[in-house]
Amino acid sequence: MDIGFHFVNFSVGGPAALPTTLTAAAQAAEEVGASWFTMADHFFQMDTVWPGEESMLEAYTSLGYLAGKTERIKLVLMVTGATYRYPGLLAKTVTTLDVLSQGRAVFGIGAAWYEREHIGLGVPFPPVRERFERLEETLQICQQMWSTNNGRYQGRHYQLAETLCSPQPIQQPGPPILIGGTGEQKTLRLVARYADSWNGIFESPEELSHKLDVLNRHCDAEGRDPAEIQKTAFMMVDPFNDLDGFLTTAEQYAKLGIDLIDIMPPADNTDPIGFINRLGDSVIPKVAQ
Repeated sequence: MDIGFHFVNFSVGGPAALPTTLTAAAQAAEEVGASWFTMADHFFQMDTVWPGEESMLEAYTSLGYLAGKTERIKLVLMVTGATYRYPGLLAKTVTTLDVLSQGRAVFGIGAAWYEREHIGLGVPFPPVRERFERLEETLQICQQMWSTNNGRYQGRHYQLAETLCSPQPIQQPGPPILIGGTGEQKTLRLVARYADSWNGIFESPEELSHKLDVLNRHCDAEGRDPAEIQKTAFMMVDPFNDLDGFLTTAEQYAKLGIDLIDIMPPADNTDPIGFINRLGDSVIPKVAQ
């Protein structure tokens, strides 16, 4: 099992310190052996965690910056909101990240949920059914743009006269597609149909086991081998509060097929580099076993 680190507190040290802090965190994560460096795709800070007025950087700009500051670690949005960018432009953005990082982009995407920032910034926030329709069309457009088919795309919500994308991504047939979420009727069906990787948040190993059963049924319906899909979990936890308990959960997840746990530090953590170094000392070597 691998570990990823989720950078989320952009208020540490103030705006002037952010370039240094973000760089140091990504380089520390790479140095201690984390597989992923992840960020959230938001424009307001998530008011489920902090006040929305707290600092938040645009994520693709940030990951592009980090592409030049790191060498090995995968750069991941956990996850792109499908409503925030036109799909053709999104495919070009992800391609740019993959080229500049020399093949280290993971294309995380979901249907989006944060209504406040949509309304606040004038971004349309359609009903959930339409958001999932747009998500599926976005996945289709990205796959087409990462292929030799430069022709038209005609969908219900998006119409593209050309799907030209030059240069193509370093990774072929394209950056791995990660779909985030655990909805049984829509999200897991899209995972089975399109994804190379899946990420979810789970209350317990029992919930994870149930969601895997649902995903397996969707894979059967799609004629797809579930083993082709990387399974990952997102955990908002301080593993050092109960390291033995965390390792027990990680072992249970691993037995169920989870390949990677992406860890977000607690909201009150003001030392991301120290937290990452502790992961390297106490967590990453043990979960690797």
